[in-house]
Amino acid sequence: MTDAPDTTRREFIRTGAMLAGAALMPPGAVAAGISRGAMRDYLSQDATGLAALLKRGEVSAAELLELAIARTEAVNPAINAICRKHYEAARAALKSIDPRAPLAGVPFLLKDLGVQLKGTVTSNGSRFFADRVATHTSTVVQRYQAAGLNIFGKTASPEFGMLPNTISTLWGRTLNPWNPEYSAGGSSGGAAAAVAAGIVPVAHATDGGGSIRFPAALCGLVGLKPTRARTPLGPDKSEGWAGLSCGHVVSRSVRDTALLLDLTQGPEPGAAYWPPAPAGRYVSELEREPARLRIAVVTQSPLGSAVHQDCLDAVRKAVDLCRSLGHELHETVLPESFVRYADNVGPLPLVGASLQIRDRARELGREPGAEDLEPVVLAVYHQSARIGAVDYEAARQAIQRLGFAMSRFMQDFDVLLMPVSPRPPWKVGDFTLDLPLDKFLASMTGCSDFTVLYNCTGQPAITLPLHWNAAGMPVGTMFGARYGDEATLLRLAAQLERVAPWGGHMSPLFAEALQG
Repeated sequence: MTDAPDTTRREFIRTGAMLAGAALMPPGAVAAGISRGAMRDYLSQDATGLAALLKRGEVSAAELLELAIARTEAVNPAINAICRKHYEAARAALKSIDPRAPLAGVPFLLKDLGVQLKGTVTSNGSRFFADRVATHTSTVVQRYQAAGLNIFGKTASPEFGMLPNTISTLWGRTLNPWNPEYSAGGSSGGAAAAVAAGIVPVAHATDGGGSIRFPAALCGLVGLKPTRARTPLGPDKSEGWAGLSCGHVVSRSVRDTALLLDLTQGPEPGAAYWPPAPAGRYVSELEREPARLRIAVVTQSPLGSAVHQDCLDAVRKAVDLCRSLGHELHETVLPESFVRYADNVGPLPLVGASLQIRDRARELGREPGAEDLEPVVLAVYHQSARIGAVDYEAARQAIQRLGFAMSRFMQDFDVLLMPVSPRPPWKVGDFTLDLPLDKFLASMTGCSDFTVLYNCTGQPAITLPLHWNAAGMPVGTMFGARYGDEATLLRLAAQLERVAPWGGHMSPLFAEALQG
């Protein structure tokens, strides 16, 4: 992303007087008074670019917030990305944002799952948690606030993040800005839809089996799942789903992904463990050309699922790009032992979600019923009570053994290139929690074959938007690296962004506003 044209300041000044009184006006009135030029300038920037405009005094934090709110009111009815609006809290927060912070005043959205913002509700996409007000703020959210990000809402998620689709009884369906017939992915589909529609340039997301990478792949975005424990999950826990889950963002640019990692990574006091510290700032890595990399290319699913041609085409395009950059490509297959380990991880997400439900039941003094939880989640809750300690520990050891096996595999390679999923972009109704458990599990076959490996091993993996299929839908490609080596992934991602820039590819919703 480049800096906005010289008209930026003039456009913002033109609307500045109206925005100064925005707190007294309804959202529709604010939107009606914003010029198209000001909105185009807002849309043309990533978070790094917006921060630069703020530092130069070409725009104020109040102006950016009202532009984000106006954009929300304009497009959210069509995509259902944002489920909770914290407009007034964000306006009040303008007074306390440190102007010296690196992203001071840049609008931001939290996912409605797994993190807490004191005084607001995080529902986890569940009716059972729909009125549970947070009494504290999560460490990672504190780091977002310290970075200067202004949180003005939360994005939709399926119940407990259990779907690669964002749909729930509580919030309804989130639609893909590229085509409303398609899913925005899950479970961070609300975040990805918001970024792809131009509401914000970057948004919080989490990933326990592909939930950053699926939405990024389906919405044409950058989605990095960092190394296990790279970003904090406290003070409620050190691990999500026994180490499967972690958090970061979805974004439109590699530099935003790197910057947000710089601002949120690092040890959290009291955490059980954390990965080795990076050698330097991640944004500095983007300026370095990667050395010639040995890249393993895997297109066969480790679980035996057929891989769709769209996904193979995406990998092939990435292979050609990497080869043109001088990297060394080796087609191979994953060891059979990976399948044996991956087959045993099921108890971990089941118990992780069920523990939260049990704690909520104790708060309320009653057990959940069909009016509280989706059918699949209710079945999971009951089934998890029958999972024995030995089975749970076996699952924990299985992912640890998979980590050792992947480490041995990666001794010969710097990067592993694979499809994000065996499936092509899926439709809105392809996955749902409104099913009997056995039918739900059958419907999920052949979805997360590749992504879940990195949740098991704890290694970093990034999805990049390098390919679009014949229907015009994004089909992301996934690159993984050794444990703790986000730097290599970010250097390669930045190199690919330079030679195959995706900034010109935008959803129709985004393009219409940018060109209008």
